[in-house]
Amino acid sequence: AEKIIFTDDITDAVSKSDVIFIAVGTPPKSNGEANLQYVEDAAREIATEILADQMCTIVLKSTVPIGTNQLIMRLVLDVLQQRNIVARVSFASNPEFLREGVALSDTFYPDRIVIGADQPEAIANLSRLYHPLLEQTFVPPSEFPRADNAQLPYLISTDLVSAEMTKYAANAFLPLKISFINEIAGLCEKVGADVTEVARGIGYDQRIGHRFLNAGLGWGGSCFPKDTKALISVAANYNYTMPLLQAVCEVNIRQRITIIDKLKAELGDLHGKVIAVLGLAFKPNTDDVRDSPAIEIVRMLVDCGAQVRVHDPIAMNNARIELADVAVEFCDSPYTTAIKADALLLATEWNVYHSLDLRRLAQGMRTPLLVDGRNLYHRTDAQQAGFIYKGVGK
Repeated sequence: AEKIIFTDDITDAVSKSDVIFIAVGTPPKSNGEANLQYVEDAAREIATEILADQMCTIVLKSTVPIGTNQLIMRLVLDVLQQRNIVARVSFASNPEFLREGVALSDTFYPDRIVIGADQPEAIANLSRLYHPLLEQTFVPPSEFPRADNAQLPYLISTDLVSAEMTKYAANAFLPLKISFINEIAGLCEKVGADVTEVARGIGYDQRIGHRFLNAGLGWGGSCFPKDTKALISVAANYNYTMPLLQAVCEVNIRQRITIIDKLKAELGDLHGKVIAVLGLAFKPNTDDVRDSPAIEIVRMLVDCGAQVRVHDPIAMNNARIELADVAVEFCDSPYTTAIKADALLLATEWNVYHSLDLRRLAQGMRTPLLVDGRNLYHRTDAQQAGFIYKGVGK
């Protein structure tokens, strides 16, 4: 429809825009703080190109520490003052809540849109921009149809700092739910309970819900680890401790060690053992291996002296880069990965793994041990296929 233009001409882009989004990365520093270099550079470039008397709203979309929007506001206004430019520039914080793998669907049908601003014109501009989404007046794409029971998104307009905190609080609360159910899973194994049944039982409580209650290897990706550490770091700058979030991170680390312990409990010393790992992405439907539990476990297995074979439907190229410094065999199918292996670890719950021929897998292995790190399979099905089955929290 010729409604989108790609350009590397920032002068043209800024001068012709009513709303300007900053959506650059904020990678973590070694101390856990977010690196704001790219955000600040983008803001300076924008401020350098704003025209006299131009009316525009600068929107910070990147996930940033508390107070960054105020920093960007001062930076832009200082540059404009140095240029002796008078323009009507407003500022807003508009955090994104997209999930990898379903980001387009989340874009068209968001739960809520959060706009933080201290100027009425910024909220008005973004409200007009998002009107088709807020009222769902657009024609849905055929690839992403609107659900019959879809509800209209909430518009949450608030101040800049509260919008920043909303993003961090959301990205810290979800790991909290995952670490909680993983901690419960550990106790379930001790007392003889099944964590999948426990999660089902508490999930029907509307105050809790079923989402993010799947016990397993823990959480990873580019957002949860970075944002949780960043929030703890922000708190430290204000001499405020967050023991709950510290525990969330500690439980997550323990989950990976627990998987290694399960393998050792069945196989003994892992030195020389062949371990097949299915799944390398941090979750299904993405090729993202950043802070992936599977990648960390592969490294731990290599450190234990194991021979590791791996497979993933789409994340193999990224995994090769991530694991370039360790000896790992990359296999072209799940079945070749498992041939003559001493154990099979299911690390990412891809749909393609759900439909595997378990009997064929077990028969090709030296020791038919299945460590189901995502509780993808039913114990009975695995045992009938010939596996020694070990789940998480079962």
